[in-house]
Amino acid sequence: MMSCRPLILDAFLPYRLSVASNVVSTRISNSYRRRFGLKVAEWRVLAILAESARLTPQALVGATRMDKISISRAATALGERGLIAIQPNRDDRRSHFLALTDEGRALYAEIVPAALDLETRLLDSFSAEECAQLAALLRRIEAAAESEL
Repeated sequence: MMSCRPLILDAFLPYRLSVASNVVSTRISNSYRRRFGLKVAEWRVLAILAESARLTPQALVGATRMDKISISRAATALGERGLIAIQPNRDDRRSHFLALTDEGRALYAEIVPAALDLETRLLDSFSAEECAQLAALLRRIEAAAESEL
């Protein structure tokens, strides 16, 4: 039988993770929108493609954990700016690949130092050991949540 302890929202893990994610995403979004004209979803797609060379939209859904509509909107916006190109998928004519253009790679190279600087500032009060623990704990939470699906 489950215990019936009271729920205190401020101490509830899913709430804390959501709040932390929203605050960090807002900070990043404001910075990337102002400096680079990108929304967070667009930055994520750009970054994943920079690491992967080319992916299908479905693979981007899996890699980013974003929904298909968010991926589609981000890809459309990036395509309109000439930052990504659509390539045919010869193995599956219902699908296609998305890949960075030279302009997309150049913008990514410009953003990376700003992204790393922001991460450094967010984690500045943590020791190297605490940063490693935080990363490991977040991966464990993700794995536990995925095992429940």
